[in-house]
Amino acid sequence: MDKLGQVLHHITERRHFLVTSHTRPDGDAIGSTLALALILRKMGKSAEIVFGDSVPVIYRPLPHAETIVHTSRVNGSYDAAIILECDSVLRTRLQGLEEHFLINIDHHQTSKPFADVNWIDPSACAVAEMVFRLALAAGVKITPEIATCLYTAVLTDTGAFCYSPTSARTFELAKLLVEHGADPARIAQNVYFSSPTSKMRLLGAALSNLHREGIVAWMSVTRQDMHRCGALEEDCEGLVNYALGIAGVEVAVFFRETNDQRVRISMRSKGAVNVAGIAEKFGGGGHECASGFSVPGGLRAAEEKVLGELHSKLAQTS
Repeated sequence: MDKLGQVLHHITERRHFLVTSHTRPDGDAIGSTLALALILRKMGKSAEIVFGDSVPVIYRPLPHAETIVHTSRVNGSYDAAIILECDSVLRTRLQGLEEHFLINIDHHQTSKPFADVNWIDPSACAVAEMVFRLALAAGVKITPEIATCLYTAVLTDTGAFCYSPTSARTFELAKLLVEHGADPARIAQNVYFSSPTSKMRLLGAALSNLHREGIVAWMSVTRQDMHRCGALEEDCEGLVNYALGIAGVEVAVFFRETNDQRVRISMRSKGAVNVAGIAEKFGGGGHECASGFSVPGGLRAAEEKVLGELHSKLAQTS
């Protein structure tokens, strides 16, 4: 039995499910958990979505997003917990998960088999692609609501079809989701043209701290910047792409001071550099072209440490 078959077997054998994903949930995490919960319910199961962080504003228009529970501890009786896009239980920031039977579904290159059942496929463009395949294997009809959630996940996790492993298979998946009711124009408007004013102000602060050395560009925001702009953590999503959009830049890094004496780092690549490998060295992970992690200490120390590692990697590959 292959991994997909194992996952489907354990879902079939159980009835009550908790579905979750990582902290600071992105479009793939939100869209895929919503779609999976809908699929489970169509299979005659009960499914509750629980996150350690709240749903970002741009994803709240998704079908049933208002049903997602935001808490720090799992309460309730579940036959299994299905965790999407995580390399460990810790990434969910949910206490009590380890007491349940765990099913891990992930597509990240840096993923680890931490659960009772692990289905990991780095060739998938997003975990949404794996959820779609699960629905087909279970014989579940893809409704417009499921298609909308999955299309949002694919769109955002591929960087609007800019990151590898975007392929003909990715566009075939997008085509199928549109045929099943996803509205690509409306979804794109919700994701890319619905930013709060605070995010635009924060972008200005980040661009004022933009630096470039050769093919590397980086920018940063401080706690004071976040406070002055009235910005939330979710407002930082995607800002790194503005640095990556510079002609001749192959790698971009975004640094953000947090309130717990750490610095959060997001890295993006146009493909010449595997940023997931760098993230993994600092305890993070992700895709070859998009990854993230955090380091303790101040902003300047984090910049020196991370940029030093990046330049060292570039020197080895030149």
